[in-house]
Amino acid sequence: MKNFYPDQYKNDEKFPINHNYLGEQFADHDQILEKIKGVVLGADFTLGSQVDAFEEEVAALLDVGYVVGVNSGTDAIFLSLYASGVRPGDEVITTSFTFYATVGAIGSLGATPVFVDIGEDFNLDSRLLEAAITPKTKAIVPVHWAGRPCDMDEINLIASRHNLVVIEDACHGILGEYKGRKIGSLADFGCFSLHPLKNLNVWGDGGFVCVNDPETAGRLRLLRNHGLQDRDTCVVYGFNSRLDTVQAVVARHMLEKLPQLTQARIKNSEVLDRGLMGITQLSIPPRLSCNKEVFHLYCFRAPRRDDLIKWLQVNGVDAKIHYPTAMHLQPASRHLGYAEGDFPVAERAARETVSLPVHEFVSDDDLHSMINLIAEFYGN
Repeated sequence: MKNFYPDQYKNDEKFPINHNYLGEQFADHDQILEKIKGVVLGADFTLGSQVDAFEEEVAALLDVGYVVGVNSGTDAIFLSLYASGVRPGDEVITTSFTFYATVGAIGSLGATPVFVDIGEDFNLDSRLLEAAITPKTKAIVPVHWAGRPCDMDEINLIASRHNLVVIEDACHGILGEYKGRKIGSLADFGCFSLHPLKNLNVWGDGGFVCVNDPETAGRLRLLRNHGLQDRDTCVVYGFNSRLDTVQAVVARHMLEKLPQLTQARIKNSEVLDRGLMGITQLSIPPRLSCNKEVFHLYCFRAPRRDDLIKWLQVNGVDAKIHYPTAMHLQPASRHLGYAEGDFPVAERAARETVSLPVHEFVSDDDLHSMINLIAEFYGN
């Protein structure tokens, strides 16, 4: 099977209003390369001092006790599940409307993903959660979709009643807040991705886990590095999931910019909200004043979605679908026995959801161009 990413990247380049902004974001690459020189000269490539510094800075930023850098957001979820004792035959509840990695981390452990439908906010509907719990359930993985906080008080309350671990998939949500508390600090584990298109990003893959319990942090540090307590002592059989020192340098550089990048996404989303809420055919997710959304994606539901996306693309807008098939209907999930109609809200979201570029390099003219194109499409 051919690697499809190069063709995808090349195709995306043709859009003047684009989701991919990395060339602009890393225009200061010479500064980053200068910092990387220290890693090269010190031969400090694997779990080096820059990783330690990154972990300490993020722990302070997110107000958590400990941060453990790992190889990816996927591994952050996988290792959190593993550290929680999830093993083959156990059940883990999550949403069907998510990126493949959330469910893949569960399945790759040999555990069984158990899906719950979403609400109008695209997040796991906590009202449906308790009915999905069985004696085999070990954990719940809520996803803060697009950087919008889940109903964590209710999720944690239900988990506490049933003695379940809660693992936040916070890969979309850095600097988001739920009732004044940072996403990623709201449960037993908070899992983040540093993928190039995340709000906090690096030059490849990377991720990290937030925890408050020192013993759990210690276990994660063992698991990410072959179970090594020191060079000569293997305490448990672990994995190779280390955050590269080079990527930690890039991440620390981007941490300096993260507050203003986040604010730019929020500002751009407010402009889109004001413009699109007047188009009656669209359904904009509810915005709760008690929460802070960080808009990794700007999503809404639209009738005639596929025709709208073609119209936007023809007019230079890189409109996308995140994601056109809910996870319970993906080929990888066939063995779970779900069928169309089992999770109707997630399925409707997959049929109707549109994502627009909302990053810090989208200009006011770009925002109003997208609004006007959508209004024209619907005859407003």
